[in-house]
Amino acid sequence: MKTTAVFSALAILAATPAAAQDGDLLDDLDPQGIGQADVEEVAVEGDNDGPLRGTVTDDSAWQDLGIAIASFATNRDVDTPANESGTAALGFELANVVFNDLRFNGLFRPVGPAALPRPAYAEITDPEWNTWRGRSAEMLVHGYVRANDDGRLTVGCYLYDVALQSELVREGWVVQPGEWRRAAHRCADLVYSRLSGEDPFFDSRIAYIAETGPKDNRIKRLAIMDSDGANHRFITNGQSTALTPRYSPDYQRIAYLSYTDGNPRIYVYDIGSGRQTLVTESSNPTFAPRWSPDGRYILYSMAVAGNTDIYRVPATGGTPERLTDSPSIEVGGSYSPDGSRIVFESDQSGSQQCYVMDANGSNQRRISFFGGRCATPEWSPRGDQIAFTRIAGNFNIAVMNPQGRNMRVLTDAWHDEAPTWAPNGRIIQFFRTERGSGDTAIYQVDLTGENERRLRTPVGASDPAWGPVLP
Repeated sequence: MKTTAVFSALAILAATPAAAQDGDLLDDLDPQGIGQADVEEVAVEGDNDGPLRGTVTDDSAWQDLGIAIASFATNRDVDTPANESGTAALGFELANVVFNDLRFNGLFRPVGPAALPRPAYAEITDPEWNTWRGRSAEMLVHGYVRANDDGRLTVGCYLYDVALQSELVREGWVVQPGEWRRAAHRCADLVYSRLSGEDPFFDSRIAYIAETGPKDNRIKRLAIMDSDGANHRFITNGQSTALTPRYSPDYQRIAYLSYTDGNPRIYVYDIGSGRQTLVTESSNPTFAPRWSPDGRYILYSMAVAGNTDIYRVPATGGTPERLTDSPSIEVGGSYSPDGSRIVFESDQSGSQQCYVMDANGSNQRRISFFGGRCATPEWSPRGDQIAFTRIAGNFNIAVMNPQGRNMRVLTDAWHDEAPTWAPNGRIIQFFRTERGSGDTAIYQVDLTGENERRLRTPVGASDPAWGPVLP
């Protein structure tokens, strides 16, 4: 006998667009800020048998875990702005996004909706167990999509253990039609976190530099997209070159470098309002702005009289504080998650290597001693690893621990650089430059180095910056 239960529905509502406030921003920019506007409750049928038994604890077990992700059902197939073919077609697309999220993270062995029977609406809370056992599915993802009278969509997501014939977890969301992919990413996050015990990361966004034009005269614009490459949009119009974006820890802002009138400036772009603030302006070469973990400061490098050092400035602008002071070149900088240390690159040993120092610039010590050079270091959100560009003939993405030990190279191409971490510290994105053409594209790889994929972008792409999980 089924019992009626209640689960929370997160309303994902697009904020009112705000006009851009700078000449370099697109005039028709819609920042589409996402807010946790309200929480609703939706009554659904189903059992919840408590905690998962036999939770997987290592990568080898995860990779053997078969997950069937069937097309999301609908109570009635009606028109929706989210899909011109109706809610039934949208149900397939929802399941396909979940499938691709779980397929490319290197932990599971999912089967998507194209290879599975489409369940009826009544089966979402009462699965046909024999159907899924016969397909060797150990876990089953069911879901539904329902068009509401107010134009929004209700999306439900259920995870079942097929062997135990029990529900493990469920959740649902009410979304605007234009935000249906967020519901799918939330479903993938729910499954991923429940089975792995890891923090979610699919419902997040990437800032990057969009590149067009010939190799020797590239137009570089700031752009944003979902973590899987969907919902791309430009932020700047290309009148000035944009470089090295980074999300603030609260996801509300993006710091980036812009060359306006040939002079480098660090701007902070507010995602919700579309406005941006000038943080620094100088005729001196300036590089690689990075946020402090508390969002109060921006770290960057600047060359003065031929000497490049690392500086810190309040995120709202103000007087910079110089953190390094040596005749060598110090570039970049990435804070440890607790804000106590900074990893950076320097040639003070005679070649480009990675160093760690205290947040005030003291106690500098080299950590890279593995041959070749070390560049663009980025501290993991977990604090246990540092990703970097290893230069030893080719440019490749590698990781090491904060002491410089246990170095592993994850990619094997001609020119990979500029790693950025997923919010949970399990996936790394970077950009790859093709030999000869100079074309650039964003790729991602997991920590095994075995699951690499290219993210689709409408134009060339470089300098990715993975933002936090969306609120």
